[in-house]
Amino acid sequence: MRVHLAYGDNGLDLEVPATAHVITPGPVPGLPNEQAAVLSALRDPIGSPPLRKMVRAGQRLVIVHSDITRPMPNDRVLPVLLAELEDTGIDHSNITLLNALGTHRRQTAGELATMLGPEIVRRYRCLQHDAWDDANLVSLGETRFGHPVRINRTYLEADAKILTGFIEPHFFAGFSGGPKGVLPSITGADSVLSNHGAKMIRHPRATWGATGEQGNPIWQEMMEMALITSPTFLLNVTLNRDREITGVFAGDLRRAHRAGREFCRESAMVSVPQLYDIVITSNSGYPLDQNLYQTVKGMSAAARAVRPGGTIILAAECRDGLPDHGEYANLLRRAANPTDLLALIESSGFSCHDQWQVQIQAMIQMRADVRIYSDRLTDAQIRDAQLIPCPDIEVCISELLEKYGPAASICVMPEGPQTVPEPPGGPAA
Repeated sequence: MRVHLAYGDNGLDLEVPATAHVITPGPVPGLPNEQAAVLSALRDPIGSPPLRKMVRAGQRLVIVHSDITRPMPNDRVLPVLLAELEDTGIDHSNITLLNALGTHRRQTAGELATMLGPEIVRRYRCLQHDAWDDANLVSLGETRFGHPVRINRTYLEADAKILTGFIEPHFFAGFSGGPKGVLPSITGADSVLSNHGAKMIRHPRATWGATGEQGNPIWQEMMEMALITSPTFLLNVTLNRDREITGVFAGDLRRAHRAGREFCRESAMVSVPQLYDIVITSNSGYPLDQNLYQTVKGMSAAARAVRPGGTIILAAECRDGLPDHGEYANLLRRAANPTDLLALIESSGFSCHDQWQVQIQAMIQMRADVRIYSDRLTDAQIRDAQLIPCPDIEVCISELLEKYGPAASICVMPEGPQTVPEPPGGPAA
């Protein structure tokens, strides 16, 4: 049968055996009027007074927004939020938009205009968080985990703070959105590294869909650090495969995010009857598959459905390379195989930016082969990342059927990590 994988901007068509089990997120229609839904959520929020009663004229206000690695429709959500604020009496000169880069690269002027809309970039003060800028980071002590709390100064000094973003299952934070608008989005690099440290990442509850109630320490610290900063208001959305807004969750950080993630869980967490010999997936297309670093999310989702000793085939465009920025590519070159990488990362005193992504990739590779299809990466680049090139997915499937036998079980996840498999008894050990 023919399937269409989310890949780059336009997707990728391929033929797979008719016996393959195709899993996708539950169908959730886009809202008929996105602007009206956002405005309604601002005026009738969850666990909070309306936004217009939480702010007043003369206040300095910071709005934290997602960066280019996330499919958040900033250009459709922010205009409604900004209009409501100005209607309340907040002058545009008192509003700062803060790009929540975490430890990602800065966006170009053109990228910002595309993300936010050229009129917003022209009219409002737009800043980009720098996790290494000590002068613009404020220390607020430590979390209960003993990790440093260092937060963007511009955000902390604002009279009102609004966190925006979108909610989806996350491979080690449980869910995106909510407290992730603070940690890792606008914290110091040391706060990110300690939260994403080897001990935290290898915790068995640091996984898809697990939050505080399930004992996920990464999510628990994210919420603790976010609450330390006293955010005024949360505005999160959920999306479907067409990037349409399916729900708007605004108000109190804890209560609004809980409502959003439970809504998301219903469509994104999908039961599968077994573990599979072969799992074919993507990283949800652009912007999520813009580099190999980001595709570890797709590997992680697929790993929940693959049997030990099986194979994951992942299609990701990777127009931004491995990438060249950050330490992901460099760290992968520091050991000969996944076993040695894990030993290095988990060794006493080791600390390196992006180690969390390499650690998760290596953990996946300890139980399954990972093959990468990309028309932007060379075979050498893929091998340098300790992964296996897949020049042709259909040929690769044929080769794997010879390896595992013609009755090999196959699972296809066309939307990548937008679908999180839930096999009987939990994911593969």
